[in-house]
Amino acid sequence: MDATDETHHHHMQGMAPPPASSAASSGMTMHHRMMHMTFFWGTNAEILFRNWPGDRSGMYALALIFIFVLAFLVEWLSHSRLIREDSSSVAAGLIRTLMHTVRVGLAYLVMLAVMSFNVGVFLVAIGGHCLGFFFFGSRFFKNSGAASAYLKL
Repeated sequence: MDATDETHHHHMQGMAPPPASSAASSGMTMHHRMMHMTFFWGTNAEILFRNWPGDRSGMYALALIFIFVLAFLVEWLSHSRLIREDSSSVAAGLIRTLMHTVRVGLAYLVMLAVMSFNVGVFLVAIGGHCLGFFFFGSRFFKNSGAASAYLKL
């Protein structure tokens, strides 16, 4: 053993193992799904909610579409300019704050979905952000001579 192994071994000696749960010690068995800590392919994933989408391929496809739309909406909210930048009214500030809050909440949902470590979920989240940025963030669809679509606040 080298010095780092000895140090690690020394710190681990004083730690007690975790206590057994009361359900396990009373003889009751509980079914626990394994949580993946590495990327995996497959339709049997748990995304955002317990037992969702389950083990049906159709529900998995629906979950992928849902994650794609969430990521797309995050990009739309990130790049939409519904209120003029020079608007300083209280209503404009409240609307900007509400839009920011919704955007951050949706972004966190996408992040939590990606934390399922399912490769399909990861790819559709990236695809939703990519396509959303292409439509709303890139200059490709911007028309410099178009009338602005700002709300008058």
